Amino acid sequence: MANTTVELEALLMQRSLTDPQLQAAAAAAEDYRILPDATVIKIGGQSIIDRGRAAVYPLVDEIVAARQAHKLLIGTGAGTRARHLYSIAAGLNLPAGVLAQLGASVADQNAVMLGQLLAKHGISAVDGAGLAAVPLYLAEVNAVVFSGMPPYKLWIRPAAEGVIPPYRTDAGCFLLAEQFGCKAMIYVKDEDGLFTANPKTSKNATFIPKISVDEMKAKGLQDSILEFPVLDLLKSARHVHQVQIVNGLVPGNLTRALAGEHVGTLITAR
Repeated sequence: MANTTVELEALLMQRSLTDPQLQAAAAAAEDYRILPDATVIKIGGQSIIDRGRAAVYPLVDEIVAARQAHKLLIGTGAGTRARHLYSIAAGLNLPAGVLAQLGASVADQNAVMLGQLLAKHGISAVDGAGLAAVPLYLAEVNAVVFSGMPPYKLWIRPAAEGVIPPYRTDAGCFLLAEQFGCKAMIYVKDEDGLFTANPKTSKNATFIPKISVDEMKAKGLQDSILEFPVLDLLKSARHVHQVQIVNGLVPGNLTRALAGEHVGTLITAR
């Protein structure tokens, strides 16, 4: 390891940061997992929060109970209000960076609302993912709420087509799980998991309990349950090698997933 560190330091002083030899030396450095015992949960905006009390309150109770045995990083989606904002902003010919800021504002609102519902249990919402404070919250109350939208804002990478931000709350929550080296990433949606078609509109849709990223792409399902970039992020991740999608409208599903049960759909890197 000492030789690797010395080599890396020398290369950093001499080479471009995109130099292949430098990047290979950096990749050889040992990984450090910051929060290996924590799980990231993404609460869907349109699928859960937009449904109001009937969907959110039972999930709040389940989170409060689950945090007794699990360390939880709880990210919020944006949902329907963000879609309205995207529609208006795109109609005004505004760029992707502006849409990213608008979408983030809605995810932030959802984080604040969820944080207020959990406040009496000592669970707080942190601004901008509050990275420095997260370990303290986890040590004290085993849970913290954050806005799932990645903080790219005007610096977001535009999509190949259109101006809808490609990296939204699904991607933001995954990136947080990967960078912290968390043990699991669970998406809480309003469907039982991944299907061969949209189960809301297709009677012939078949449930898929487990699938790899390559299989999803081969079947043309890459944007059917998660944002498309999440699959590429999953393929290149060092720590999080699968994600789980569960139906948050079914009581107990989140608890079972946290316990390691195969409920819903597992999407694997390979």
